[in-house]
Amino acid sequence: MDPCKFFKCLADDTRLKSLLLIASANEACVCDLMEALELDQPKTSRHLAELRKCNILLDERRGKWVYYKLHPQLPQWAFEVIQQSAQHNPEYFKHPLNRLKNCQSSAVSCC
Repeated sequence: MDPCKFFKCLADDTRLKSLLLIASANEACVCDLMEALELDQPKTSRHLAELRKCNILLDERRGKWVYYKLHPQLPQWAFEVIQQSAQHNPEYFKHPLNRLKNCQSSAVSCC
């Protein structure tokens, strides 16, 4: 993976927050990310598609929803950048993470 392409892909607030949320939760559904980021489906999906095109995320369709997780072939250095960014910047995505956890833990999913 080219570092320039990697960092350009993360140089957007929505994409970076989405990635940190997914890394923190191990995987997330588009519907949960929409709720967490307070964005509509087209905008959320567009940003996730960019992360997928950069080979940072891997998607899996389950019924009508798509779930995202970190790409298993992500280079170790890129994985560490993502993990360290999430660990050392909790305030940056604290509110979206709380909303994501609420969606994922509720008896009635956001989906």
